[in-house]
Amino acid sequence: MTTPIDQFGEFLQRDRTWHPPAYTPGYKTSVLRSPQKSLISIENDLSDITGPLFSRDELGALDNDLIMNYAKSGLPIGERILVHGYLRDENGRPVPNALIEVWQANASGRYRHKNDKYIAPIDPNFGGCGRVITDENGYYFYRTIKPGPYPWRNGINDWRPAHIHYSIFGTGFAQRLITQMYFEGDPLIPGCPIVRAIPNEDAVRGLIAQMDRGAFVALDSMAYRFDITIRGSRATLFENHIQGAK
Repeated sequence: MTTPIDQFGEFLQRDRTWHPPAYTPGYKTSVLRSPQKSLISIENDLSDITGPLFSRDELGALDNDLIMNYAKSGLPIGERILVHGYLRDENGRPVPNALIEVWQANASGRYRHKNDKYIAPIDPNFGGCGRVITDENGYYFYRTIKPGPYPWRNGINDWRPAHIHYSIFGTGFAQRLITQMYFEGDPLIPGCPIVRAIPNEDAVRGLIAQMDRGAFVALDSMAYRFDITIRGSRATLFENHIQGAK
């Protein structure tokens, strides 16, 4: 008899050298959110290694088109871009049927949120939210307006680089990832207190989307490539084959 752990496999432990420490005084609003005691390591159980199932039927036709999905009286203002890439686990396997949700500020750096008090204008034709499900190869893409940078009260004159927020559901809840994507060449990235909290330079580079001229849409949009890696499951022998192998 096999248990769910035998059948699906636990997820690999996180590499803590890639993640910022929980207590990061330079990122001031994180201080009160950081744990006050040491973390406890526990084995994965069924609730960790399984997750919600998503269907493309649940998504609207314009869910991955942030240029059009909130447009009312015209098109949103700003630089039109296409973002695309692959979602894979740390073993290099594609992650199909994963839900990727994105949200962002508009071209002037303002969110459509009642608590955003930045003086930049709200774009009446841009909502700033979208979602997409990866295909069988782990591929995803969406269209949007390139977000603008904005000031925040971490320091007297701190500014966030242009970025897009990501929420990713893989095959299990232990794969859940919430992160941000930055843009190649942005001079604000090196000085951002949130980015500087990441101790690994390779990890920082992994958060920066690269301009992809081969994916430009003529007379329409520039494109950026952003590949994402989430936790992988430990390969286990099951019925005389490696889990996930054909």
